Amino acid sequence: MTAASKPFGTMRGLVVPVVLIVAAELGGRLAALDSLTLALPSQIVVALAAALADGTLLQATAETLWSVLSGVTIGTALGLILGLALGLSRPLDRLLAVLIELLRPIPTVALIPLVILIAGLGYVTEIVIVAFGTMWPVLIISRGAILGVEPRLFEVAQALGFSWPRRIQKFVLPSIAPRVFLAFRLAVGFALIIAVTVEITTNPLGLGNAMVVAQNALNPALTLAVLVWIGLIGWLLSRALVELERLAFPGAGSAVRR
Repeated sequence: MTAASKPFGTMRGLVVPVVLIVAAELGGRLAALDSLTLALPSQIVVALAAALADGTLLQATAETLWSVLSGVTIGTALGLILGLALGLSRPLDRLLAVLIELLRPIPTVALIPLVILIAGLGYVTEIVIVAFGTMWPVLIISRGAILGVEPRLFEVAQALGFSWPRRIQKFVLPSIAPRVFLAFRLAVGFALIIAVTVEITTNPLGLGNAMVVAQNALNPALTLAVLVWIGLIGWLLSRALVELERLAFPGAGSAVRR
């Protein structure tokens, strides 16, 4: 897509959402909507603006994003370290294969009761759960990327007398960087989902808790406004990472880049 055609593509992508919003507004007004679970789009916009203006939504956003960024940073680091270790050492890969396959399918939310027993409610619990959930895509993708590195690169590194840390720095990391960044993008998306889920179920922090509070107050407009805000944050994070990927790896041609 050329630079000139991007605005047109964006506008075209807005057609369906705008039509649905207008249809919902008109349909709700014609039906004289008065519900404890639904709200008109205009009411959602008003509630969103009010929550932003009084600062409550911004504070909840900061709490959620702190957990997301902290958890995804820890999870990415752990996943990359383990992925490098497993990809570079076949014996270690075989040794830990069963353990990894036992842990990886565990639903992230299933850890919530256990982590709460250990760490209690608060940021630590949320960050630990986010880190666990985001570690796996980075680990699996980085391990697979290392296995796909051209073997002759290792032969060249050995011939040059490079130590293993230098081999990783000079040959492995540059080769796998585009795929690791793709894994990081996926991890960030998972992190937001996990963080909000933890907040909705147990942790009295962030955007998930804001939705629960609005729901308990029988305020559907605010509940849906927070939901829309979460979706907007997720979209902005995704677009920012896509642009960063495009600048950092212009020739990578990510399959999911749009």
